[in-house]
Amino acid sequence: MSVTPKPGTAAAPGALELKATLTLPQTDFPMKANLPQNEPLRLKKWADEKLYQRIRESRKGSGRYLLHDGPPYANGPIHLGHALNKCLKDFIVKSKTMAGFDAPYVPGFDCHGLPIEIKVDEQFGRKKLEMSSVDFLAACRAYAQKYIDLQSSQFVRLGILGRWEKPYSTMSKEYEAKTLEIFYRFFEQDFVYKGLKPVYWCINDRTALADAEIEYEMHTSPSVYVKYALTSDPAAIDPALAGKKVSTIIWTTTPWTLPASLAVAFHPELEYVAIEQDGNVYIVADALRAAVAETCKLQNSVEIARFKGAKLERVTFQHPFLERSILGVLADYVTTEQGTGAVHTAPAHGPDDFYTGTKYGLDQSCNVDNVGRLRNGLPEYDGLTVFKANEPIIALLEARGVLMGRSDVYHSYPHCWRCHKPVIFRATEQWFIAIDTPMKAADGTDTTFRQLALDEIKNSVKWDPAWGEERIANMIATRPDWCISRQRVWGVPIAVFLCNQCHTPLKNASINRSIVALFEKDGIEIWHTHEAEQLLPSGTKCTSCGNADFRKEMDILDVWFDSGASWHAVMEAEPEIAPPANLYFEGGDQYRGWFHTSLLTSVGVGAEHKAPYTMVGTAGWTLDEQGRAMSKSLGNGVDPVDIANRLGAEIVRLWVASVDFREDVAASENLMQRVADNYRKLRNTFRFLLGNLNGFEPEQHALPYEDLLPLDQYMLARTRELVEKVCGEDGQSGWYGDFQFHRIYHAVNEFCIVDLSALYLDVLKDRMYTFAPTSIARRSAQTVIYKITEALVRLVAPILSFTADEVWSYLPADGKRAASVHLAHFPKADEIAPENASLLADWQKLFLVRDEALKALEADRKAGRIGKALEAKVQISAPSSDYDLLKKYEKALKEFLNVSQVALENSQTGNAPLATTSPAEGTKCDRCWNYYADNGPDRVQPFGTWPTVCGRCAVALEQMGYAR
Repeated sequence: MSVTPKPGTAAAPGALELKATLTLPQTDFPMKANLPQNEPLRLKKWADEKLYQRIRESRKGSGRYLLHDGPPYANGPIHLGHALNKCLKDFIVKSKTMAGFDAPYVPGFDCHGLPIEIKVDEQFGRKKLEMSSVDFLAACRAYAQKYIDLQSSQFVRLGILGRWEKPYSTMSKEYEAKTLEIFYRFFEQDFVYKGLKPVYWCINDRTALADAEIEYEMHTSPSVYVKYALTSDPAAIDPALAGKKVSTIIWTTTPWTLPASLAVAFHPELEYVAIEQDGNVYIVADALRAAVAETCKLQNSVEIARFKGAKLERVTFQHPFLERSILGVLADYVTTEQGTGAVHTAPAHGPDDFYTGTKYGLDQSCNVDNVGRLRNGLPEYDGLTVFKANEPIIALLEARGVLMGRSDVYHSYPHCWRCHKPVIFRATEQWFIAIDTPMKAADGTDTTFRQLALDEIKNSVKWDPAWGEERIANMIATRPDWCISRQRVWGVPIAVFLCNQCHTPLKNASINRSIVALFEKDGIEIWHTHEAEQLLPSGTKCTSCGNADFRKEMDILDVWFDSGASWHAVMEAEPEIAPPANLYFEGGDQYRGWFHTSLLTSVGVGAEHKAPYTMVGTAGWTLDEQGRAMSKSLGNGVDPVDIANRLGAEIVRLWVASVDFREDVAASENLMQRVADNYRKLRNTFRFLLGNLNGFEPEQHALPYEDLLPLDQYMLARTRELVEKVCGEDGQSGWYGDFQFHRIYHAVNEFCIVDLSALYLDVLKDRMYTFAPTSIARRSAQTVIYKITEALVRLVAPILSFTADEVWSYLPADGKRAASVHLAHFPKADEIAPENASLLADWQKLFLVRDEALKALEADRKAGRIGKALEAKVQISAPSSDYDLLKKYEKALKEFLNVSQVALENSQTGNAPLATTSPAEGTKCDRCWNYYADNGPDRVQPFGTWPTVCGRCAVALEQMGYAR
């Protein structure tokens, strides 16, 4: 610590050791952060001071920036992916606030759906059978609320600022009513229909699934080649087949669908061949003949006819084991990539099959129930679930002599993304939104719902990364109609009344509005506690048949419909956060999820038929260091709550900033420890800066820019460069504006380690420790240290939220600083220093000289001629152009090179300066450890009882009140 006599008094030099006269750094800012203990205290302080509300109030009337939160599912504690997501959002919101925007953040939670139903089922077991639907819904609400509360506390622990006292929840009565309101808009505007279609069906969860709820995982399926005997006249196909025993061969990996087989599809333009072996003729695609011959042991077959697939339309075959005639049909989806070119067609179990069945008038009824059991079949497989039925059906094929070949294939197969079990296609009656519904474009021209969504993707939204545009556009362009119904309980009912006589849905806007009002008052429970006649006005009649007897539809809406309505349920409900949002930001899976359904609902029935966002950002997946997904079974997970409790939430936040979120990101205990090491270096830099501001009062002591020493001016120019990169010249752009947080992390790290610790703060020690506290040279340094610290703490505040606010509280008072760094604005470049390209160019050349000098010093050190750099003298010989520059900065060179003496020589010739070193001349000052020539003006001589004090230190001691 520094020891300085009171002004006007004289201290006896002998009473103190000489080192006690140094002005060493002094601050109460602790070196040890103790983040796990101190962060909760700061969170309490923020809560007590209502910091989020104060931030909002301070930006009232400013331009708005709205990041609309995509709701995480409320069914467990947060994981590292949640932490990545929420920290990135916090960086964005805080940086926009510090850029001067009013940036509200309303967190949300997704609550309805199957995962919570399953958990509640597990919780109650057989007791669920005795529960009313209302009691079950109450249990689901309680379960979801438990995790809303837990996740909220965990997000707050990570330093995420927002409206946590009033988040939005898809299970709130208001939200449920708004969701139903959006459904009714689609319903009343003729987007919605109920129809029989094959949809993805999870036999484990007993519900239909949308495309967005499908994940592809590897699965082993039986691969079989099956003979279908021709029953119509073979000569009608080709005269060469007259009187022959003809069959076709189909290939399938789903033998369980064979009981539903009603047709065999051929491509009309493909070339087919009839090949004969041992008196049997087989029709297959020419392009697949060799592969089929190999698999089906037909290597000795010979071609006897060739014809186009069109010749096979409406021929008939015998079903391989049922008394059923199979129709030959034509379809463009038949390919020659694999199989035989003859595709068995089961209209109840595939979209292509279904549409072919519609075209040819085939029966589309489904004989697989909701748990996947085959019904109305032969004893060999009747009552078995689909995957268990495969082997008995294969055995039946073999027994009937129609199995031509079999093997197993390991392939990518659709799975339910909730239970991760393989799914099937199953034709059931479901509710759909027609994607190709006719609509009007903004200019009044005719278009479709699909095309309008595609136009919005291309023309109205910025996608970051850019590949997001193509991904979602491809999904919208190729998607089928949206299956919005689910056969579950915990969700918003499809609140439609159906006529019990003709089954026509009742479409009455006035009745629909009354149901919305009831949902808003009593929640979705009202649909379960009241009968149709209690909910309908007296005298309501079916508009189709006049019947007055109705039933309620009990399917619920797809939960993606729930979350996709948030632009209406949340943003439109509050004027200050009205759509469109400036940003939707989630993981890459949301192109088929929240991004997708939000776009469709807003384009379809929003007031402007526009996208609800103007920009979409995407984060990658969290992986371990080996690039593997994190899982409990591998034991490679990183728990952000555990890291916060052991190392500090600041370490989680700094890790998030260190990675390029646009790619998949790696995390591990080892990486977190490395980040913690970097944090300690940054913290120590702040501590050193604050320590050197002891006794500095900005309003009283700060010097104008033109009075600063050259090295100090250069450091402000470097700080200005950093500010321009991080937040732009205007404080609203730069890397923060582009969400390049990893570049900020690396740039700040480099600035603190290279520019500050390794250079500026190192060479400043002589000036800061040995000069009088009130000297102009020391005040010059303190002015710059203050400006750097005050700028740097604001630059890192969105990322290091706890530490930045702590540092902010230790800065010298200036009479106008905001109470929290989070209320402050980013620094503007001109506040730091005027733009000065020539100054930077000068110092760039000086650094080249420094590099030469450091090489020479290192050589002398290794040779044993010097120890520390202060024991050296540097001689610089430079050509005229460089000599003039060096002369200009001559007084700064000794400090810049951190040596005792510098001598310049104009060499007149040469291309670059040359530096040589030698031991310093003269005597060492015991106070500053610099050497001074014995005959020079600052020569070392006694000062009081201290025998070896240089002239420079003598002046400092006198200014500090010490007597000679």
